[in-house]
Amino acid sequence: MMSKPRIPPLGSLRAFEASARLLSFRLAGDELGVTQSAISHRISELETILGVKLFERLPRGVSLTDAGTLYYPYMRDAFEKIARGSALINRLGTTDDLAIETYSTFAIRWLIPRLSDFRKVNSNLAIRIGTSQLDWELNIDSSDIGIIHTTRPERLNLHYRLLAKAEMFPVCNPQVAARMGGGDAKALSNVPRLALYTSPEDWGTWLEAANIADTGRAVTLKFDTYLAALQSALDGQGVCVAPDFLVADDLKAGRLVAPFGLRVPQPGAWYMICRKERVGEARIRQFERWLVEQFGGEPISS
Repeated sequence: MMSKPRIPPLGSLRAFEASARLLSFRLAGDELGVTQSAISHRISELETILGVKLFERLPRGVSLTDAGTLYYPYMRDAFEKIARGSALINRLGTTDDLAIETYSTFAIRWLIPRLSDFRKVNSNLAIRIGTSQLDWELNIDSSDIGIIHTTRPERLNLHYRLLAKAEMFPVCNPQVAARMGGGDAKALSNVPRLALYTSPEDWGTWLEAANIADTGRAVTLKFDTYLAALQSALDGQGVCVAPDFLVADDLKAGRLVAPFGLRVPQPGAWYMICRKERVGEARIRQFERWLVEQFGGEPISS
């Protein structure tokens, strides 16, 4: 049986990581609360253990040798993982909240109106919602779950649970629809068009399917979120393209109408994400099961 490689003392590794990052034994000592001499001693100890020279000592500061340059990314990643894991465990030990991060539009127009249903059967679980305006990466230090739209569900450290493959189509309030007449898509030229500059392909995708040239000249207002664009549509300022589930409640209530029959697939899909190592946690499983049921997906076994 092969013996495990010896791991150098943690103090020496911390001294190396800080010194390599700051390129200074003095600054590393200040950060770690020890003297410059103590840092130098720990680095010398590490170099002896590894049998290589890690730093070139310069009149002002230090520089990494080839061996030090090779070693540093491993130490940087190791300490970052320790910090993330410690932050996670600390947060788990101080709160019972389930922290969810998603887009402001999804939170306001879909998630929040349905949370009372979740609370009826999951009263033991407190929910904390954080919102972002644009695309974001799941922050493991502050969130347990993310609800995202993406065309590339491929981050290796994440679990992706498919929620929906949405369809997109133009919507407007009834008064604007009346101005367009009988549902001919060419009537779009008679009304202002609302668009997302953060998702410029939406109109192009729908117009291409409708066999209408997209000159872009009809776009009069541009927004960073569906939330703002849909509010503008509700106020009668024009027509916008949106995913079906974000406008379903307004269509049902008659606040918005879909003046044309054509619907096109939204590129990509909507997912619930969490870190792979946490997918089996009871509270994450609890919320995932509810989300999938709300979207009409296949039930998740207990």
